[in-house]
Amino acid sequence: MRRYLAEFLSDPRVVQLPRFIWLPILHGIVLRTRPAKSAKKYQSIWTPEGSPLAVHTRRQVDLLRNFLSQEKITIEYAMRYGEPTIANGLRKLSGCKKIIVLPLYPQFSFSTTETIRDVIGPDVPMVENFHDHPAYIGALAAGVQRHWAAHGKGEKLVMSFHGLPQRAVDLGDPYQSQCLVTAKLLAAALRIAPGEHAVTFQSRFGAAKWLQPYTEPTLIELAKQGIRRVDVVCPGFVSDCLETLEEIAIEARRAFLAAGGTEFHALPCLNESAEWIAALAKISLEAGTRNNP
Repeated sequence: MRRYLAEFLSDPRVVQLPRFIWLPILHGIVLRTRPAKSAKKYQSIWTPEGSPLAVHTRRQVDLLRNFLSQEKITIEYAMRYGEPTIANGLRKLSGCKKIIVLPLYPQFSFSTTETIRDVIGPDVPMVENFHDHPAYIGALAAGVQRHWAAHGKGEKLVMSFHGLPQRAVDLGDPYQSQCLVTAKLLAAALRIAPGEHAVTFQSRFGAAKWLQPYTEPTLIELAKQGIRRVDVVCPGFVSDCLETLEEIAIEARRAFLAAGGTEFHALPCLNESAEWIAALAKISLEAGTRNNP
């Protein structure tokens, strides 16, 4: 955990503070305390196969390979931080005539998508985002509808996206606007009125102001207003991970129920759903067509 956090939090795009201020804080305070706290959180969601994010990503790649088995396409996956590295993934593809990188961040941000550009360089074609792609929106809607068919529909659908410092958006990061577009398209696909859903932002880190409204305080307020059941979907995550399984399904659930709510549904991410694998294939093939020489 310490090695991963050191790499992740040392990225100047992730923590946009002057290095002479941030690095002493990172190495003198954060990396002395946060690894143990993070490890405890990971313990609560760990599976026999390993980290849920890694497990779902491997499965998605296997399913995508099978889906595209008739195409002459080689598929490798990598993690932006940790193993397997992007550099190793690119080496495995070194014999290919054309390489396209598909970051699994639906909404573009300089702190996520652009960090991949920093690694692959300017000449490798990359899908910048797919926040409004019909196949992605359709896959999200299918997952929500499947959950509602099995468990009924809550009084409020909360769409929780990963947060971002407000300062980043003020400086021109398009992330928030793309999240709002995704939410609007998903609500339209589900045919739900504005009052039936809410958009929130989670995973705040540090003392700075982040995008609001924050997810957990919103859930607490909904419970206090008399909302008894909420359904929470996380459209910005294509795989269940720490942020969805621990932060939402455990911590946010606990907060909502403690505030007076009675039923909390954390909806699965896209994971290995058939609609998502088909969407991945479509997005990938379209990118390949656009980038033909």
